Order: sequence, then C-alpha cells, then structure tokens
Amino acid sequence: MTDINKTAGEPGTPPAGAEAIKAIPVRHYGRYVSAVVAIALLVAIVYAFGQGRINWHAVPDYFFDDRIMTGVSKTLLLTVLSMVIGIVGGIVLAVMRLSKNPVTSSIAWFYIWFFRGTPVLVQLFLWFNLGLVFEYINLMPLYKDHWSNFMTPLLTALLGLGLNEAAYMAEICRAGLLAVDEGQTEAAHALGMSHSKTLRRVIIPQAMRVIVPPTGNEVINMLKTTSLVAAVQYPELFRYAQDIGQNSGAPVEMYFLAAAWYLIMTSILSVGQYYIERYYARGSSRSLPPTPWQKVKAHLTTFSSRKVTA
Repeated sequence: MTDINKTAGEPGTPPAGAEAIKAIPVRHYGRYVSAVVAIALLVAIVYAFGQGRINWHAVPDYFFDDRIMTGVSKTLLLTVLSMVIGIVGGIVLAVMRLSKNPVTSSIAWFYIWFFRGTPVLVQLFLWFNLGLVFEYINLMPLYKDHWSNFMTPLLTALLGLGLNEAAYMAEICRAGLLAVDEGQTEAAHALGMSHSKTLRRVIIPQAMRVIVPPTGNEVINMLKTTSLVAAVQYPELFRYAQDIGQNSGAPVEMYFLAAAWYLIMTSILSVGQYYIERYYARGSSRSLPPTPWQKVKAHLTTFSSRKVTA
C-alpha cells in the first residue's frame, strides 16, 4: 500500500526536495546607536544634577508639609471649579455659536476671539484691577460693596481661569457637535424626536468621542495653569512652595518639589482620562484597546510560555 503525503501541496508547506528558507531579521543599527546616545545623555543629565549645589534632602523634608498639602488641595479645588465654569460656559457658547441668530452667534464669536487672543496672566491682572473702572459692585438689595472687597484673589482666579477656559471648551464642543453626521439628526426627527431629545439621545453621545480627549487635555492643562494665580496673591501649591523656599533658604529645591507634585497629579489625571476615552470609544471600534494592566499580563504570559517551551 502506497503512503500518500497529505501535507504536500497545502498552503505554507514547501514542496518536496526544496530547501527550507532561513529568514534572517534585518538589523537596525540606527536604533542601537540612538538608544546608546539617549542613555548617555540621560546619565549625563542625572550626573549634572547630582553634582549641582542643590540640597536634595530638603525635598523629602517638606514633601508632605502641611502648607504643601494645603496648596495641593487648593490647586485641585481651583482646577475643578474652573473647569466646571469652563465646561458650562463652553456648552452655552457652542450653542450660541451654532445658532442661526446672527446676534447670539456674533456675541459668541467675539467672546471666543477675545479670550483666546489674550494671555491668561493678562486676564487675571485685568480682573484684579477692574476697580479702576467699577468702584462699586451694586446688585441692588442683594449685595453692595467696593470692587476691591468683592474681587477677592479666589474670585479673580476663578473668573480668569474659568472664563478663559470657556472660550476653548466652546470650540471643542462645537467641533464635537459638527462631527456628527447630519443624517443622524434627520433620522431622529423622522422618528418623531424633539430637538432637545435628539441632542440628548443621539447627537451628544456620539459627539462625546470627539469632545472627551481634548477636554481631558484641557483639565491637565488647567491643573498646571493654576500656578499663574500666585501672581494675584491666591495661595496654591506654587505660592506655598515659593513661601517655604524663601523662608527655608532653599527656593530651587521647593521648585523641584512643586514640579514633583504637579507630575503626580497630572499622571493620575492622565490615567483617568485614558479610561474615560476607552469608555466612550465602545461604539466606534469592534474591540477596545487593551488597558495597561492587560498589556502587562499579556507580556508576562508570553514570557512564561516561552520559558516553559525552552
């Protein structure tokens, strides 16, 4: 009885008598050189900072100081309140910008043009010194006082940061709403949905995929921008670090301490932003990208399977 080679002719099977092809991977020497150069530069920078006249022991000594922790809490509070003002104002401005009413659309355009065209620090000083224009703030029977008493450093910081952020959030929201195809609105109206219900159920959920990523970036940027309010006497992380540095004789060390806390807070916010983006990406892709923990588990599983095979 003759044996039949059932594997012959199958896809991926070399023909009889043919030599197996040995694949040799391409060597990327440029990657090795660039990696060595990068490591050398990193070592040189670390060595330079290690040899500098910086008292690094002062950083851990004050890292959890009560004043620093108070500054961290005030920085986070200011970030949250400013973003709330910015998001609410941005939504209103985006609706006004898309309105067919030329008056409201022009007002929104002028607002966005002004606040995006002037630096945040300049806006903070303008709010702080508007007492030259408005001597009193008069809300009839509710409130009346001098402008200097009314415009506290906290209120100045909230108005300066929040109103400026509203201009950027308006463009982000407008871009997200315009990214949804008009056919979605027409289909919703054909089903008998009202305009407000169409926005809630159809337009906004789809626009969130476009709105969320830049909004997360704006939150992280706002956290760092809060350091500017030290110029209007509001005590937050950077201001407390400055005061401790002047009193302890280690100003540069306190700048490094403040930078470390900003890095910690922005890193935590970045992780939250990643999972929020992943949540709103559910309807745009068949399979969600793996989380960092899932990637680590996959690498560990691959490594252990290779070890067992060897």
